[in-house]
This record gives sequence, C-alpha cells and structure tokens, in this order.
Amino acid sequence: MAEQAAAPPTIPPIDNLRGARWMIFSSLFFAMSYSASKYVAADVPPPEVAFFRCLFGITVIAPFVVRQGLSVFRTKSPGVHLTRTVCATVSLNLTYYALAHLPLATAISLSFTRPLFMILIAMVFLGEVVRWRRGLATIIGFLGVLVVLGPHGLDSLPAASAALLGAAFTAGAIAVVRKQAGTDSAATIMSWFAVSTAITTAIPSIFVWVTPPTLEDWGILAFMGIAGTLGQYFMIRAFIHGEATVMNPIDYSQILMSVVIGYIVFNEVPSASLGLGAAIIVGSTLYILLRESRLKRA
Repeated sequence: MAEQAAAPPTIPPIDNLRGARWMIFSSLFFAMSYSASKYVAADVPPPEVAFFRCLFGITVIAPFVVRQGLSVFRTKSPGVHLTRTVCATVSLNLTYYALAHLPLATAISLSFTRPLFMILIAMVFLGEVVRWRRGLATIIGFLGVLVVLGPHGLDSLPAASAALLGAAFTAGAIAVVRKQAGTDSAATIMSWFAVSTAITTAIPSIFVWVTPPTLEDWGILAFMGIAGTLGQYFMIRAFIHGEATVMNPIDYSQILMSVVIGYIVFNEVPSASLGLGAAIIVGSTLYILLRESRLKRA
C-alpha cells in the first residue's frame, strides 16, 4: 500500500477550462500572500518573513502526511529535491526583500521575468540552441525591466536587482519541478518543499530575528504562509489539467491583482512606465512560450 501511495498519479485528460479555474485561484492566492508579506515587512525582516512563509505553509501539507504517513516523502530523486530547496530558499529571501522595498505591482511584474531566465539557463547549463527569434524576444523582455523601473530606476536598483535575481532562482526551481513531475506526486513535491525550506530559511532568519510584536503580525504571517502554499498547490493542479500555453497567460493576472491590491491597501498608484514595461515583459514571455509550443508540435 505504501508503494501505491508514493506512486505518481495518472495524468488526467486535458481540460483547459478546469485548469483555468485552478490557475485563477492560484494567481489570487499568490497575490494575497505577497501583499501580506509586504504589509508585515515594517515589523519583520525579510529573511524571517521567508521562514514564516515556509513554516505556516506546512499546515497545508499536514493532511497529506496524516493520510499517507511518511511514505509521502518517499522519492527516487532526493538530490533533485535538495537542488530545488536551495534555489527556492535563495529566491524567497530575495523576493521578500524586493517586496519590502518596491511597490507591490513593480515587484510582482519583475518576478515574471523568470521565463526569460529559463531561456538563459537552457543556453548556459543545458547547452540548448536558442535561435534568433527567441533570443530577440528575451532581450526585449529584459528591456521591459528598464521600462518598469522608469526614469528613476537607479533609486530602487538594489531592490530591483533582488527581484530579478529572485526570479532567476525561481526559474531554476521551476526547471527542477519539471524533472520531479515525472517521478513524484504533487503531494510528495509539496511535502518535500514545505519541510525542507522551513529548515533552510530558518538559518538566515536567526541572524536578524525580531519576534513579531503584535497578534496582528502573527495572523498576517500565518495567512501569508497558508495562502502562498495554497497558491502553489492550485498551480500544480492547473498544470495537471490544462496546457501550459493556456495556463501561463492566466498566471499574468497576478499583475492586475497586485495593481488593485497595491492601490487599495498601500495607496500605490501605478505609473505609465509600469504598465508599458509589464506589457513588454508579458508580451515577450508569451511569444517565447508560443514559439516553443509550435516548435514542439512541429
């Protein structure tokens, strides 16, 4: 029975409508989680926010552990999980630093450069040949970053650099997940991620530890961790049911959601440069995605 519990589930037939519903929920919960992290950043340092994100996220995977027992952690590729843990730990710390120091919509828009970094990873580490169309789209996408930052971009360069570097490490983690999906179930992937990152993010948080001063802070941190983990689970479900070429564009709704939340909660008015730059980043990444899809079909 334990062997059956650890086996990957059978992939269901494509149902893009069902997958779209999962992806909309994923985008909403991720946007709420990022907003909560920014809200509490005045009282809690970013490394500690990353730790609480992972710690409270364990509550979401607890039912899997209760139902399947320790067999949920059984895997044929522990090294792949550890690689993802390292990438995710670095990414979380950099992303929460960026969220604490940038407008919400700006930070989230920059995080969507991760498909561009995946092209670079494929070139440098996998030896993949990137032809001129995808190469040009990648360059245009990174030019969109300069547009997002606007004429006063140097003022926010450290935080923007953190957001971009965080996106690069997120791209590395996503590349690892693609390998995991062939051997492990969604429950195993999430359980390994939740427990391992709770351990690794605890290390840097020790050096900057500030006990959350209010019950409100504790509540927000708990909400952030639970919402972020649910967003991750919903995203996995979306890609199980839907095609990547349909699901990825829906994920960009996070940018619109962050604009609305940023305006209502943080009184952040989006600039024209943010809108134009985000459109360039989204357009270039969508072109790359569609181009790859056509090449695979061919």
